[in-house]
Amino acid sequence: MAALVGGFLMPHDPFMSAAPHAAPKEKVDNTMASFRQIEERIRELAADTVVIIGDDHYCIFGPHCIPRCLIAIGDVEGPVEDWLNIPRGPIANHPELARHILERGYDEGIDWAFANAISVDHAIAVPHHLAVRSNPKLRTIPIYLNAAVAPVIRSPRAYAIGQSIRCAIDAWPGDERVVVFGTGGISHWVGTAEMGRVNEVFDRRILHMVEQGDIDSLLALTDAEILEQGGNGAFELKNWICAMGVMGKLKAETIGYEAVPEWICGCGFAELKAA
Repeated sequence: MAALVGGFLMPHDPFMSAAPHAAPKEKVDNTMASFRQIEERIRELAADTVVIIGDDHYCIFGPHCIPRCLIAIGDVEGPVEDWLNIPRGPIANHPELARHILERGYDEGIDWAFANAISVDHAIAVPHHLAVRSNPKLRTIPIYLNAAVAPVIRSPRAYAIGQSIRCAIDAWPGDERVVVFGTGGISHWVGTAEMGRVNEVFDRRILHMVEQGDIDSLLALTDAEILEQGGNGAFELKNWICAMGVMGKLKAETIGYEAVPEWICGCGFAELKAA
């Protein structure tokens, strides 16, 4: 049987690759060290498959169609943005397991959209580039939640999707060793007058909830509260909540945190562990 062997939360800030030196060197070094720690932990866990949960930023989808939840079940390549300083190319998927997650979700009332071919944006490409690409044995299953364009996915639904993903992994007859990434956040304001603001108090409050495995408090955060205290970019916490749903009962260890106004983001990292 397949095994879920770990989970990680991390930012997917495009400026980490596109403009790393815009930030102070110490913050850059600490951020990259956090990614290296995740990269090393994945090797220690002997993982062979990564489920990366992110959200589109009007790079793939648009006013014509914004899926609430989408899973890539076929060809994957990217990044679609040409300014990330990341070479564009194929990303190895695990289509069989991805399709199994899709089908299992349908049986459980998850109305997945799916892509037989997709060019991913920075939500998938940046974490893949910084924590996955160096390990050629890893296959990646991209998942997109609408955590960026209002009306965004509801947090309880994001958690339920995570639970469905976990049930599918547990029911998979192969011997895969899977880790899950919840990406994005924490506080950032995108395309508003407050762009560049970071709310470190809010960010550390979120990380404390994660450390305690306090999913109830995370689910109790209203969208209005998230928007006021964390900005429109903090809706990406729903990607974290989904990953926590995959993990189930958990505790977590904060790997690192940096408030980086130069990257317009509070960058938080955590490792999720079964409680």
